[in-house]
Amino acid sequence: MSTPFPFTAVVGQDDLRLALLLNAVSPAVGGVLVRGEKGTAKSTAVRALSALMPALNVVAGCRFSCDPDSPDPACPDGPHEPGAFETRPARMVELPVGASEDRLVGALDIERALSEGVKAFEPGLLADAHRGILYVDEVNLLHDHLVDLLLDAAAMGASYVEREGVSVRHAARFLLVGTMNPEEGELRPQLLDRFGLTVEVAASREPDQRVEVVRRRLAYDDDPAGFSARWADEESSVRRRIVAARELLPSVRLGDGALRQIAATCAAFEVDGMRADIVMARTATALAAWARRTDVLAEDVRQAALLALPHRRRRNPFDAPGLDENKLDETLEEFAEQEQAPEDDDPGPDGPDDSGGGGGQPPASDSDGPEGGDTGARPEAGEDGPPQGAGEQQPVRASEPFRTKALSVPGIGEGAAGRRSRARTEHGRTTGARRPQGALTKLHLAATVQAAAPHQLARGRAGRGLVVRRDDLRQATREGREGNLVLFVVDASGSMAARQRMSAVKGAVLSLLLDAYQRRDKVGLVTFRGASADVALPPTSSVDAAAVRLESLPTGGRTPLAAGLLKARDVLRVERLRDPARRALVVVVTDGRATGGPEPVALAGRAARLFAADGVASVVVDCESGPVRLGLAGQLARELEGTAVTLDELRADSIAGLVKDVQRRAA
Repeated sequence: MSTPFPFTAVVGQDDLRLALLLNAVSPAVGGVLVRGEKGTAKSTAVRALSALMPALNVVAGCRFSCDPDSPDPACPDGPHEPGAFETRPARMVELPVGASEDRLVGALDIERALSEGVKAFEPGLLADAHRGILYVDEVNLLHDHLVDLLLDAAAMGASYVEREGVSVRHAARFLLVGTMNPEEGELRPQLLDRFGLTVEVAASREPDQRVEVVRRRLAYDDDPAGFSARWADEESSVRRRIVAARELLPSVRLGDGALRQIAATCAAFEVDGMRADIVMARTATALAAWARRTDVLAEDVRQAALLALPHRRRRNPFDAPGLDENKLDETLEEFAEQEQAPEDDDPGPDGPDDSGGGGGQPPASDSDGPEGGDTGARPEAGEDGPPQGAGEQQPVRASEPFRTKALSVPGIGEGAAGRRSRARTEHGRTTGARRPQGALTKLHLAATVQAAAPHQLARGRAGRGLVVRRDDLRQATREGREGNLVLFVVDASGSMAARQRMSAVKGAVLSLLLDAYQRRDKVGLVTFRGASADVALPPTSSVDAAAVRLESLPTGGRTPLAAGLLKARDVLRVERLRDPARRALVVVVTDGRATGGPEPVALAGRAARLFAADGVASVVVDCESGPVRLGLAGQLARELEGTAVTLDELRADSIAGLVKDVQRRAA
């Protein structure tokens, strides 16, 4: 077994270490979500935490880590007799992004269950993580159906496996720790709220600290065991402090004054629901216990807010997490306790975060609103833009987003789980049955009985039970929804540069980006203006990144429509090699004009027909306005063999009324 990097040897990252230690003191805090750029010791710190967790007493031989003092009465390995137990370290279980459902919740042997009536259950990762740590690296890339299972287990403290009326239940209480790079996409709000605390991490800009990081890492790589031995005393000290804080935790008093500050803070930042209040209360209590105090002070409430609220105050996917610390301080002062709690004279030995505070989320930038809600600067535009062919204009602000009509790719795919287009999936409505390929996951009971029934006499059936063989089993085929690659091809030329017009166009694209976020799509952005087209954003799961690029999009110059289409075709060609199962939906946002170079209109038509020959689903958002319309966007849609919609028709509540699926013109 490899030697983990010592927790106390991690340089800097005070907030990250504090959040992890608070969860070690009080697992009821609810886990940690670690957000940050790559190479910032996120995974290193999380893996190092398991070595600091106190050892557990478990029932001897129990695969579900039952506590001998209070064993689970429904444990599949039970009932447990009092007596024998064993002590082992707390486990840290890693959930791979590509794990199957059976690997997560466990596998039930359906063949034995049908033929013998035996609940032969093989535990999954949730059982392994019970009373320990469940770590999900790149948690934002986890498949939706696995996210749903995690949510259920985290909410109920138990995991249920049900297959055609046969069910198994076992306890599953764990410390959930996730790490993610926001550039690769955001989490669903339901899962985001399940993490008790969140921290933002970034590499230090101080040369001395960076030198120390490299020095320690090289020393660890050269001799992991020797390096760990040099930090053994510090590790033991923190481990003892965790145990002492756990013992002190029940004695910590959370007074009415602190509770009023917690409630006022959550109300001031308009967080949804009551989970934030509960998590803040538990975090403040753990902070006091960690500081060896029995009273919760205002500084504990402040630090708890910095850790528990940033990810809960996001109003939409494009809001940047964070808190306005000035507003936080004003709220705490307004609802300060009437009686000052006694000061703590013993701050405790030096440790990674003995101060019990410090840091938290950095304050929002000056360009943000009062709560740091904007994702970036949105410079005001000047007056109406100059006519086509003029130079580059400053970016304009997008109009308010709206709910869009549903756009989908025709046919049935087999891509990643999502919510846009029809697909054959592991979840959804049952549409048929087939012989299983590999392990059976979803039994089609009627088809299985139908396959086994003709052979009962030959198999010597004597009792009431059905004699089932492996060849009789049938896998249910299901139809659900998949996520697609939505590639935006946006005209940023001078013909689109009028202020109100471009603002409406950006608002429409922003609305479609919100729709893509909700439907779990990947997105990409190609823009064309002047003499060429650019890939403003390669295909990614980060809808936030696309929104930021859209906001800063300048306009002006000629309209190289053909270059934009050909650039988008190149992007799709490369993406098909990377992710061949994910189907694409191309959204061309343009007024249909083509200028610049020899025969620009004919060249754009040839590029569109190449697109159509590739069989790519497309929709053209017609941005032409004014009393006289040329209908060029509609002509482009016909050449793409796609569908054209106007900006007004794109709205879900428009007079058009019907949901428009993307349909290719019949050949």
